[in-house]
Amino acid sequence: MELNSKIPAGPLAEKWSNYKASQKLVNPANKRKLDIIVLGTGLAGASAAASFGEMGFNVKIFCIQDSPRRAHSIAAQGGINAAKNYQNDGDSIYRLFYDTIKGGDYRAREANVYRLAEVSNNIIDQCVAQGVPFARDYGGQLDNRSFGGAQVSRTFYARGQTGQQLLLGAYSSLSRQIKKGSVKLFTREEMMELVLIDGKARGVITRNLVTGAIERHAAHAVVLATGGYGNVYFLSTNAMSSNGSAAWRCFKKGAAFGNPSFVQIHPTCIPVHGDYQSKLTLMSESLRNDGRIWVPKKKEDAEALRAGKLKPTQIAEENRDYYLERRYPAFGNLVPRDVASRAAKERCDAGFGVNETGLAVFLDFESAIKRLGKDVIEARYGNLFQMYEKITNDNPYNTPMMIYPAIHYTMGGIWVDYELQTTVPYLFAAGEANFSDHGANRLGASALMQGLADGYFVLPYTIQNCLSHDIQIPRFSTDLPEFKEAEKSVKEKIDKLFSIQGKHSVDHFQRKLGNIMWEHVGMGRTKKSLEEGIQLIRKTREEFWKDVRITGSKDEFNPELEKALRTADNLELGELMAKDALLREESCGGHFREEHQTPEGEALRHDDKFMYVSCWEYKGEGQEPELHKEPLVYENIKIAQRNYKE
Repeated sequence: MELNSKIPAGPLAEKWSNYKASQKLVNPANKRKLDIIVLGTGLAGASAAASFGEMGFNVKIFCIQDSPRRAHSIAAQGGINAAKNYQNDGDSIYRLFYDTIKGGDYRAREANVYRLAEVSNNIIDQCVAQGVPFARDYGGQLDNRSFGGAQVSRTFYARGQTGQQLLLGAYSSLSRQIKKGSVKLFTREEMMELVLIDGKARGVITRNLVTGAIERHAAHAVVLATGGYGNVYFLSTNAMSSNGSAAWRCFKKGAAFGNPSFVQIHPTCIPVHGDYQSKLTLMSESLRNDGRIWVPKKKEDAEALRAGKLKPTQIAEENRDYYLERRYPAFGNLVPRDVASRAAKERCDAGFGVNETGLAVFLDFESAIKRLGKDVIEARYGNLFQMYEKITNDNPYNTPMMIYPAIHYTMGGIWVDYELQTTVPYLFAAGEANFSDHGANRLGASALMQGLADGYFVLPYTIQNCLSHDIQIPRFSTDLPEFKEAEKSVKEKIDKLFSIQGKHSVDHFQRKLGNIMWEHVGMGRTKKSLEEGIQLIRKTREEFWKDVRITGSKDEFNPELEKALRTADNLELGELMAKDALLREESCGGHFREEHQTPEGEALRHDDKFMYVSCWEYKGEGQEPELHKEPLVYENIKIAQRNYKE
């Protein structure tokens, strides 16, 4: 496997311009001859498909939900970053680039991140033109708020439903192309296998989730935009249908997997409240603009809170520990997510947790309501407060929210070069499905930025550079042997699962895997926990293939079969995540090896040994994957220990 990042020559600020000036193009008449498959209709997939359709390509787009509007991008709450500098508070493209590299703990590729910052301003203009109802200030200008890891206000937002509004904008553009006929939409379809012809991605096998039919689809190129793999942990903020199976199936066809251990823990989620819970609920990071995080200073107060003998409003101000403000005075409650999450865990582990399980801290709006008034807070966060009250039956206007960290986003993903092309030619990966922009920790409000940047402003250029070589290649027939063989392998796997007829449900195994991952490959990792986790995952995988029971049949709507196929992939992916974490003997961003921390308890990198992207190559069933390394070279920033204290 060759890792060629294809970073253009020239100064950092000119690389993308140089690339666009020298790339190969496809003329309009030839675009009509070329087909592109897009997997996923979230922000990355919908924006890419809409852009390709507008350019004149023939596009097939596949959606696991019943409508593109239900893609998980809809769940993003807080906002989208861009370096517009409307506040005149010191922001710039370079500062957005630097904050992103620093927030990712110097484990992201410099050129890709700079391009992301560079095109960010175009995204806002595009979305405003689509009618996205961004919040506006008193004078009518687009408003901004702050997010963790930055000392400027650069986050554009639409109350607490920014993802929904951005997705509706992308959906409107996509729908226009569907009406024109340049894009064909397939709903309730799941990608089962990637089809390679002469080593190039030329199609996919899908399963119709309503009828159970296995279908073949051919194209000149395939774009993977299926999101992340956080549901390996079972309990996460992701939708139940979100999964990493499409990416994993591409990995098993030769696409390198980059930094699989880099998983984000979000600090502001509603705590777990029962053994039979199926997912967790996110409370937007934007709440940390006006909410203050605290726990009691006295353990006896924390114990009284847990026992229900004391209410948080009864604890005097001088007896509250605003620990983020205390530990990180320069950033306070707006430290990056990994820092805030570990700090919450440390306080709870020390015995200061505030709910009955001891695994929660307070997010308090009392000061903000006194300072700004309830009406202002309601205008900014009203739908989030309403959602919290519906779930917990507590009114956050009157009593502090209780929050705790939870699995949220995956910075790792399919490895891509500067063009967003994977190690499989003609297979591209966009948005959360790729590894490229966030290093070891994603800054808040950057997921929406990356998804739309990839779809609207990067792939339309880079995919042409690839497809310009294919204008003489006719459309591929789905009767080719490669399609028949891929379909056969899918059917054999399904038959194998049904033949087991064991005693336990799929959820039994996925929940068991999730517990192993959280306990052994979670917020705090050690050599011992990772080694034990790998053995437990292997044991669970063996049990799954011996004792899983799938009800229903394969030729009908069958959610149990869907979950079984994904759990089978998760049991392999989880082991790779643990292996990657075990080999990376340092702490960086969301990857916290407890053996490697500063005296103050912060992440301790070892740049001399681990300043690289870990890229894993699949070597076959039952074989150990092979590790390749892409060195990370920083020519434009000073590398330093992250400091959010001054």
